[in-house]
Amino acid sequence: MSVIFPISQPDRLYMKAGVTMRYTAPTAEVREAFHQGANRRAYEMLGAHPVEQDGQALWHFAVWAPNAKQVYLTGEFCRWDKFAHPMQKQYDGTWELRLPAATFDVASDPERYQYPNAEEMILAYKYVIHGADDQIVEKADPYGFAMQNRPGTASFLCDLEGYAWKDKRWMTKRAKWDPYHSPINIYELHLGSWKRREDGSMMTYEEIADELIPYVTDMGYTHIELLPVMEHPLDMSWGYQVSGYYAATARFGKPHGLMRLIDRCHQAGIGVILDWVPAHFPRDSFCLRRFDGTACYEHPDPRRGDMQQWGTHMFDFGRGEVRSFLLSNACFWLEWYHADGIRVDAVSSMLYYDFCRESGQWLPNPYGGRENLDAIDFLRRLNATVYADFPGVMMVAEESSAFPMVTKPAYMGGLGFGFKWNMGWMNDMLSYVEKDPIYRKYHHNKLTFSLMYAFSENYILPFSHDEVVHGKRSMLDKQPGDLWRKFAGLRALYGYTMAHPGKKLLFMGGEFGHFIEWKYDDQLDWFLLLYENHPQLQQCVRRLNAIYRDTPALYQIDDSWDGFQWSNANDSDNSITSFMRTDRKGHTVVCVTNWTPVFREHYRVGLPYGGQLTEFFNTDRAEFGGSDQHNALPNIAQEGVTGEFGFFAEICVPPLSTVYYHYDKIIPPKPRKRAAGISRDGHSAVAPKGLEQLAEEATKGRPAAAPKRGPRPKAHPPEIQP
Repeated sequence: MSVIFPISQPDRLYMKAGVTMRYTAPTAEVREAFHQGANRRAYEMLGAHPVEQDGQALWHFAVWAPNAKQVYLTGEFCRWDKFAHPMQKQYDGTWELRLPAATFDVASDPERYQYPNAEEMILAYKYVIHGADDQIVEKADPYGFAMQNRPGTASFLCDLEGYAWKDKRWMTKRAKWDPYHSPINIYELHLGSWKRREDGSMMTYEEIADELIPYVTDMGYTHIELLPVMEHPLDMSWGYQVSGYYAATARFGKPHGLMRLIDRCHQAGIGVILDWVPAHFPRDSFCLRRFDGTACYEHPDPRRGDMQQWGTHMFDFGRGEVRSFLLSNACFWLEWYHADGIRVDAVSSMLYYDFCRESGQWLPNPYGGRENLDAIDFLRRLNATVYADFPGVMMVAEESSAFPMVTKPAYMGGLGFGFKWNMGWMNDMLSYVEKDPIYRKYHHNKLTFSLMYAFSENYILPFSHDEVVHGKRSMLDKQPGDLWRKFAGLRALYGYTMAHPGKKLLFMGGEFGHFIEWKYDDQLDWFLLLYENHPQLQQCVRRLNAIYRDTPALYQIDDSWDGFQWSNANDSDNSITSFMRTDRKGHTVVCVTNWTPVFREHYRVGLPYGGQLTEFFNTDRAEFGGSDQHNALPNIAQEGVTGEFGFFAEICVPPLSTVYYHYDKIIPPKPRKRAAGISRDGHSAVAPKGLEQLAEEATKGRPAAAPKRGPRPKAHPPEIQP
């Protein structure tokens, strides 16, 4: 039996190698905040922490199990003797214990532990819960900072202190950053399948950083988004069934390895968003399920606590301890791992009691509605807390319903998120592009409907991992037709997406045309870059990313009609869309997309004022694998009613393509003093300048904006004859 140290008095912080640990005994106010759901640092109160008491180094353990009959600490240090170290129950339902640090001194008896990283004093432990149901179950620490790699299920003693961050410049800049009027282009990836070693094994966090950061930098993305990196027992869950909410998964190394990956991203100018799962957790017996023999973290009524479709339990958002657990967890990843954003998974399942449930399988709220009022209140507190304490971060909702004001502040009645995935736009777009071009004109409204609500929220346009699994096919294979049309259609879709209002997200592999669906247990098919079309598509995406970052008209006004205007929204017969994007200075870009393989050599685009269109990007260019139909010279606007506009420009529209144009006014030169060639009555004695000459003068000083000049091609490629 070990010596149990009293824990009622405040503690001095344990000093190890000059680093201050963060544990102090919680005051009554801190404990009360935990039980009321208002403690955002519950991980400092619970879990395993080194402390110093009366000059002696100790480890302090604390776990919340209010209905347990007894709780014990076990682990490698006692050869997994379940009952060697009983814990003391406190007045508020937490169980606590302190043991001398020498108890965990691996060096004193290395044969006792037989752990490969014994020099780091990382030992496995669990809590043995004698529950209210008289069952004795071993549980991982809900607040443990590290866990064993699967199939192991124990927590590790882990001191997170000691990592020296080198991203101060990034963090200072982030605190003043305005994400709503800045370019945000996210590369979503799964660490276990983006790239692997030659033998097929997973790389470490450090090895991933060596490969990933140069790639993302070269491609021009502003952020990466990682599928959940919290510990999870099943690879095929992709991380969405979390067993260790405070533990970075051991699949790729230790916690400091993930810190180093994020730190290096920041030093390279790349933001990092973490996927987070606060809606539900797995039913594995070693984690949160019926933690003390009763429903602690899940709702006790299965009509609210069970998600049959996913085989998981739903969190009970009406319980203060659960709210503190989740609130603290989100803040933990932002504070300790310097994450730049949290993408909250499955928000709709939190908002509605009837989500994925049939009639009779759910309980209404006190007012008879289906809304989960406790979850709504939690989300508002979560977002308000995060935005108050971590300026510059992004809170992103994956919300698939029409719940109102998801990205409006709580004081306005909203949920308080910064951004929301535009699932409606994504579903409409993918439904449209999967149709044969000959039938697309009958579904033209799928292209235009998104502008009916595009400015109601702060949207991100996602082509995520969920769209390339479970028989949905890859982004490339969604496109109908032969191989040429598949690549051309995907390039056109990406070009259209980059110009559409909203921030951008693309799942890994989509940027180079991964042909088969994503497989979580293997790396991407990088060998495809050795074949034609795939590297050209990758180059097209790289160029698009650069244009997006360098063109304020494409990102600066994403939240109102001030930055968007249709040129022609109704040309369903030709399946062509054209619109204008404008920045705060009035610079305008015109985007024209042809959703069919028919080449339109003389197509009129309506314009609001006189000027010229100068092509500066075209997905049909030869360098991207296209047929190289393009507008080699500026196109001058002419007077003439076209749709609702009084001007038009005649352009060629390549097949299955998106083309961007600079739209500039032509300002006639100011009148000059009388000179040679001017008669006494003020009339010119020579022929007036033509429009082409005026255009040439107006475009002086902008040679880089126009493509290389040359004759406009007339012939149609054999594979795309109209």
